[in-house]
Amino acid sequence: MHHSRIGRDARRRRRRWVTAGVIAAVALATAAIVLWLPTFRLPASGAQANSDWPGWGFTHTQCSADAGEPAAMASAEGVIKSVPMVQAQHIMGFGADNPEPAPGLYDFATLDRRMDLIRRTGGFPVIILCCAPDWMKGGEPGTTDWERLEAAPRPEHFGDFAALSATIAKRYPYVRHFIVWNEFKGFFDDEQKRWDAEEYTDLYNAVYGALKAVNPDNQVGGPYLDFAAPVDSSHRSIYLHGSWGAVDQRVLDAFAYWKLHRTGADFVVVDGHATTGDGVSDEFAAVAKFAAVGAWLRKQVSVPIWWAEWYVDPASATWPPERQIALRVAAMIELASTAPDTVLYWNAGSGGPECPTCLWTDTRMVDGGQPLPFLTDFLQRFVKEFPPNVDRQKVSIADGLLALASPRALLIVNTTDSAISAPVDGRTVQFSAYETRWITAQP
Repeated sequence: MHHSRIGRDARRRRRRWVTAGVIAAVALATAAIVLWLPTFRLPASGAQANSDWPGWGFTHTQCSADAGEPAAMASAEGVIKSVPMVQAQHIMGFGADNPEPAPGLYDFATLDRRMDLIRRTGGFPVIILCCAPDWMKGGEPGTTDWERLEAAPRPEHFGDFAALSATIAKRYPYVRHFIVWNEFKGFFDDEQKRWDAEEYTDLYNAVYGALKAVNPDNQVGGPYLDFAAPVDSSHRSIYLHGSWGAVDQRVLDAFAYWKLHRTGADFVVVDGHATTGDGVSDEFAAVAKFAAVGAWLRKQVSVPIWWAEWYVDPASATWPPERQIALRVAAMIELASTAPDTVLYWNAGSGGPECPTCLWTDTRMVDGGQPLPFLTDFLQRFVKEFPPNVDRQKVSIADGLLALASPRALLIVNTTDSAISAPVDGRTVQFSAYETRWITAQP
């Protein structure tokens, strides 16, 4: 499909769309109807330096597709490989053992296995440089206390952690993207009740220099701060707030320090939780936080923006699967609306076929490794229809309907528990409660 031609055609004539599917809960029923949207104009294709970068992907965690029943692993690998995505892996924890249990003594077996999975499935690899071996944070060499996984390395070992990062970069020379640390883990100053941006930035700069010394083409990003809500009103930011709530001012302060004192950055990494509270009672209203934070970041930096993690309200026991899916799709629309370069889904684990937000079934089961709709119908579909090299815009359809458009497709989600009728080219289209519908552009 020639996307630039589609963009030009959209300005000359009415756009023809075909409804590619109606996704409700985990049902895969497809409706094929032709719709005309005479008043809507598709965004024109954008330009990115790396037109192949998929923009969407996931982070491997403790359980992934590299362990379990052989047939199940093969099945999961096949579906992951079918649509190449960004795949991220930590160097310690989240499926990887301690890479340097004692100074100069390396154990890369589990990390090798996970990186091999990423290569076999055609993933665009990202290494998250976290966490640190115990001896770098006060533990005894040769020991690993997983209860202290999130402790930060001591300042006297920042150089050692940078050296380990360089060793890893040399071991996997095909990896070009590296994220320094994760959510400021261990970098909170309990006495001053704030994030210790000074120490984190020292660690970041040491790692940045080490990675660039290995290969100047290595792309390094941080600070991987969680743009969290304030724990109380005294920390509520007056600069970043809205109907969706507010961000803790201490997070913005830490970001500002890192921005001013970093040696360099090829991309900026953040994460966030969009949840109810702080005056927000509706979970769909809360996800507007992602767009607000993205817009704020656009004013702060000129480099690409990455979301390493993103979370919505945890599902209530009474929530039907379609509501859980609709909420995550709404979040993805808000995330995409400010044109981030990369958005990673935290793949917290594999479940059974009834899991609405898992990507594939547990490969430890004999019949596991089966693709689930959130992977095939949403995450992989976002790679195809909403990559970072095309313009992605929120569009207005009707109250209660949230929509995202690109030159390739239109995605509409009903964010309410009621059916909604919306006029489309003089015809009334019915959206059931929490329904998500894809409409694909035709050349």
